[in-house]
Amino acid sequence: MLFASLNPPDEGSGLIGFVLNTIDQLGEIGVGALILLESLVPPIPSEVVLPAAGALIYFGDLSGPLTMFWATLGSLLGALILYGAGRAFGEERTRRVMLAVPLIDSDDVDRADAWFSKHGEKAVLIGRLIPGVRSLVSLPAGAAGMPLGRFVLLTTIGSAVWNLLLIGSGWLLGTQYHVIEEHIDTANNIIYVLIGASIAVFIMRRLNRGRRAAP
Repeated sequence: MLFASLNPPDEGSGLIGFVLNTIDQLGEIGVGALILLESLVPPIPSEVVLPAAGALIYFGDLSGPLTMFWATLGSLLGALILYGAGRAFGEERTRRVMLAVPLIDSDDVDRADAWFSKHGEKAVLIGRLIPGVRSLVSLPAGAAGMPLGRFVLLTTIGSAVWNLLLIGSGWLLGTQYHVIEEHIDTANNIIYVLIGASIAVFIMRRLNRGRRAAP
C-alpha cells in the first residue's frame, strides 16, 4: 500500500485518498490518467496529484522518468480534447458547453479567452504554467485554428515544465508533499490578480489606440 510510504494527513480518505488509490492500482499510468482527468474534471488538481507522485518517487514506489512521461502524456491528451472541441464547435458553442459543467467558473473561461487573445500562440506555452488558465487555454487555441503541430509542441513543453516543478517539489518534501497545495492556493490568488491587471491594461491600450485612430 502506498499509504504506508506517504502517511497521508487524512489517512487515505477524500481527494488524496482517491489519488493514492488510483496510483496504487495503476502506478505511473495512474498518474497520467489523473492528469488527463484534471483537464476535464476540475476537482482533480495537478497540485495534489503531482506532488504525491513526487513523494512516491522519493520512496522508490514509482519511477521518475516513467512518471514524467505519463504525466506529460496525460496533460497533452487532455489539452487535445479541449483543443479539438474548440476547433470543431467554435468558441461560443464550446464556451456554453464548458459553463454547463459543474465547478467550471465563468471567470476561468473568460480569463483563458483573454489570455489567448492577448498573447496568441505564446499563451499556450506560458498558460500551461498558470493555474486557472492552463487547461482552458486549449479551447480558444482550437477555436482560433492554431496549427496542430505548434499546439502539440508548445503544450508538451509547457506541461513538462509544470509537471517537473510539482513532481520535483513532492520529491524534495517527501511525506510533507501536501503542503504544496496550501502554498499554491495563495500563489493562485496572486496570479489571478496579476492576470486581471494585465488584461485591464491590454483593454485600455486597445481602447486608447482606437480613439487615436478615429477621425
